[in-house]
Amino acid sequence: MSDKPILPEDGSAPVINLKEALEERYLAYALSTIMNRALPDVRDGLKPVHRRLLYAMHELRLNPEGRFKKCAKIVGETMGSYHPHGDQSIYDAMVRLAQDFAVRFPLVDGQGNFGNVDGDNAAAMRYTEARMTDVARALLEGIEENAVDFRPTYDDEGEEPVVLPANFPNLLANGSSGIAVGMATNIPPHNVGELCDAALYLIKHPNASVEKIVDFIPGPDLPTGGILVDSRDSIVETYKNGRGAFRVRARWQVEKLPRGGWQIVVTEIPWQVQKSRLIEKIADLMLAKKLPLLGDVLDESAEDVRLVLEPKSRNTDPVVLMESLFRVTDLESRISLNMNVLSRGQVPNVLGLRQVLQEWLDHRKDVLVRRTNYRLEKIEHRLEVLAGLLIAYLNIDEVIRIIRFEDKPKEELMKRFELSEIQTEAILNMRLRALNKLQEVEIRNEHDALSKERDELRALLASDAAQWKKISGEIGETRKKFGKDTELGRRRSRFADLPELDIDLDAAMVEKEPVTIVLSKMGWIRALRGHVEDVGGLQFKSGDKLKCVLRAHTTDRILLFTTAGKFFTLDASQLPGGRGHGEPVRLMIDLDEGHDFIGMHVHDPRRKLLVASNVGNGFIVAEKNVVANTRKGKQVLNVKADEEALVCTFVEGDSVAVIGENRKLLLFKLSELNEMTRGRGVRLQRYGKRDKGGLSDVRTWDSSVGLTWIDAAGRTHTLTDVAEWQGTRAQAGKSAPKGFPRNNRFS
Repeated sequence: MSDKPILPEDGSAPVINLKEALEERYLAYALSTIMNRALPDVRDGLKPVHRRLLYAMHELRLNPEGRFKKCAKIVGETMGSYHPHGDQSIYDAMVRLAQDFAVRFPLVDGQGNFGNVDGDNAAAMRYTEARMTDVARALLEGIEENAVDFRPTYDDEGEEPVVLPANFPNLLANGSSGIAVGMATNIPPHNVGELCDAALYLIKHPNASVEKIVDFIPGPDLPTGGILVDSRDSIVETYKNGRGAFRVRARWQVEKLPRGGWQIVVTEIPWQVQKSRLIEKIADLMLAKKLPLLGDVLDESAEDVRLVLEPKSRNTDPVVLMESLFRVTDLESRISLNMNVLSRGQVPNVLGLRQVLQEWLDHRKDVLVRRTNYRLEKIEHRLEVLAGLLIAYLNIDEVIRIIRFEDKPKEELMKRFELSEIQTEAILNMRLRALNKLQEVEIRNEHDALSKERDELRALLASDAAQWKKISGEIGETRKKFGKDTELGRRRSRFADLPELDIDLDAAMVEKEPVTIVLSKMGWIRALRGHVEDVGGLQFKSGDKLKCVLRAHTTDRILLFTTAGKFFTLDASQLPGGRGHGEPVRLMIDLDEGHDFIGMHVHDPRRKLLVASNVGNGFIVAEKNVVANTRKGKQVLNVKADEEALVCTFVEGDSVAVIGENRKLLLFKLSELNEMTRGRGVRLQRYGKRDKGGLSDVRTWDSSVGLTWIDAAGRTHTLTDVAEWQGTRAQAGKSAPKGFPRNNRFS
């Protein structure tokens, strides 16, 4: 299809390029969503629906000291005059502006049921009433004084403000969230007193760094409080980029009970977490036995939050209990920061903390200049009128004569006293009672006062420093009215460092129960409840049989060693139950075809292992270094394509015993063997060209006790006279002693 519309010869409608038409319309939709619905304006921190709501309430004279009006009337006025997008969406936006647990500084003073932190909805708009708060009035301050631009409403029957004057840092103080086409915004609330302090510093130091600004704004101040546990460096980086997240935890304390008991009381939960759902989540985790340290959870909340957490045992460490809850519940949440806003009301952009404050200050300066010019125009007009009135008082008899006897008194007055049309109209509209001497004195005083104010305003417009001084004064008044010294402005969120735990929290979060882990020859694994003594009656799939059995606990981690030289780690609590034949281990780990399992054991980080390959290479490795954190496992013993790992045994004693497939036994000191974290290892025993095969088995032993082995009948043999087989590492060794098992294994 051609790029240009094809005009048919018969004069019918042109053919439009579908691709271009779709692109054009989607772009228009995207821009409309971004500009008019999802992203807030950096200057007043509002989206169009919130701005129109506040302006409608302003027009309805719903001032903070005034009376309330039905929300249905406010919503109807907003929808009919400014925002034709459905009453429910407007009411939902209004409800949120009234919820002190949703916004840090409510803009709407609600009367009635406006919802609660449990997630209950507000009552219908016909039942609730509202008016503006002092914060909303601060946002609208000066709107009648040409402080901002206005534009036609959707029906061209009225006008609405493009942005509010915003004598309040609303974007950062109350935050914002929204999703547009291909972009989103999420800004948590902050403390106004801290914002004002930072703004005042930025006025004096325009090139201030983010690090310095964070000295004034250490982090968000959330409506529901909570504890921020991020480091300062992390917070600085987040504010610098305008993207990141904050870790917020519930605030809690320990209450002592009689007889040595105790319970934890949660008094603040993270922002935007519904208390009822939080309790349901904790209860579900308790039923699933994923919170073994917690005995019960009770909701004793009234107007304030009070969640009671009872431990299962009074010997439990409260910090460990809370850390286990922070891991798996919304008692800890991440509050994201994405300061994607409309810069100067036009350009979507991700701004850092410093840029957001600077754009708000620039807006305040524009508002100040516009209000000053507006006031200056009013003063000039009034001075012009007063000058005309003074002329009339000085020539009152002549003025009266002209008005009484001239046919065209207006033109005659203008000509006789060189008056402007405005001055003449003021004289003609003057009442007779205003002709007394006292009125003349009042006019002269007003003229002098306005003349002085005019000179001050002109000086203000001529001086950039004077303007910033004026703005600093306004910010100071905002800080005084909404700062930390007030009940509304006191900081709610606190800061704390993460506690240092000396226990394995993963193990603490699993209820400790005995299990018997069974691994079959074909690689099927299962965990039986309890420590089963007799495993002879276990059933396996056809052609399968027992390979390894291990007694452990649900809190243990299980290590599997394979012929590929890899270690794999499994959590005992996550293994399939004892019903049936279990599940294939290969579904839990990534083990290549052609490789098999050598053995498994319970992980002990204090222990050391001796690993060896079938060609006689091996080394010692600390068990803490073989734990794998992924399904792919951890490569420890490197083997070539024609080799495979053969042995993994615990290091116990001071000597090493090696037996080859040639039935030659070699004993040497453990100190001759290297300790490594990964590699091929060193030669344990030498095999000649005539020897068939390589290593058969290896183990460590204590020279003070003697070398022991177990025969096919299960009897233990001990060899104390070992001089004949004693040598050094990598020697060939000598034939095994009489009675050594024919399978060339020590056990």
